[in-house]
Amino acid sequence: MVVFDLTCLNGHYFEGWFDSLADLEDQIASNLLVCPVCNDSNIVRRPSTFGLVKSRGESPAAKDVDPEVLRMAQMLGQLKAITQTLEKEFMDVGANFSDEALKMHYGVMPKRNIRGLSTEAQEEMLKKEGVDFFKVPMLSRKSQAS
Repeated sequence: MVVFDLTCLNGHYFEGWFDSLADLEDQIASNLLVCPVCNDSNIVRRPSTFGLVKSRGESPAAKDVDPEVLRMAQMLGQLKAITQTLEKEFMDVGANFSDEALKMHYGVMPKRNIRGLSTEAQEEMLKKEGVDFFKVPMLSRKSQAS
């Protein structure tokens, strides 16, 4: 049995157990699935969190590994590398991000690479002031440990 994370068009999340991905897709195509909360039959599969276990024995044959799982694992590896680079090369200023960015923008302090947290209101203010910044998802230390 395989567990898949599902959602209805009303945004309710739930999981379902299926014999295979093909079984899930057949049931969705046949409108056999309904949301347990609102009975909506417009069900879609949503990205799942997953774990990978590296065994000491033989690795599974490529035909046995879901290509989507491999793609997600590759993306997770890339995000881990980006996170490590940002942690190494950008100073963490935490919740002071918008204040530090403004000081550098107006020449009050020398420019340097910083990272931190900001609210939507702070981000709007930075945009109005003409401060260039961009948001990047980062893994937590717990996620990187795996």
